[in-house]
Amino acid sequence: MNRKTEIISAAIEVFAEIGYYRATTAQVAKRAEISQPYIFRFFSTKEALLLAALEVSWTRVIDFFRKVVESASPEQLENDLIRAYDDMLNSYRNKILLQMQAQTIQEDSIREAMRNGVREVRRMVLDAFRAAGIPNPEERCCATFRQS
Repeated sequence: MNRKTEIISAAIEVFAEIGYYRATTAQVAKRAEISQPYIFRFFSTKEALLLAALEVSWTRVIDFFRKVVESASPEQLENDLIRAYDDMLNSYRNKILLQMQAQTIQEDSIREAMRNGVREVRRMVLDAFRAAGIPNPEERCCATFRQS
């Protein structure tokens, strides 16, 4: 793992545990076992670090769902996605907590990153539902994510 990746991983943990607003780059640095100024060699601001953390988080979530979409039979797609979401909550707890907390942040760049992540997951699931011939795919797509 390279230093930038280590910093992002530490940021995901710290932001998920104590929240973006309460977290400091000093806490992220301590978790990553580096000096605080070293963070700023990679990220100009704490917000830039959060955006990188969200990108990693959304990439992981999207990849997780993509594997289900590509491997599930049409008859099992909806149930497999619900099960996968439950598994993801356990496997990627900090990444999901980070996303949940980011929903409350008002900065435009953060809101845009969250909209893009949700849009990508929804598009992928909706396309998979349509390809599988699931009736009322728009309604089912949204319902799938509310059941968990």
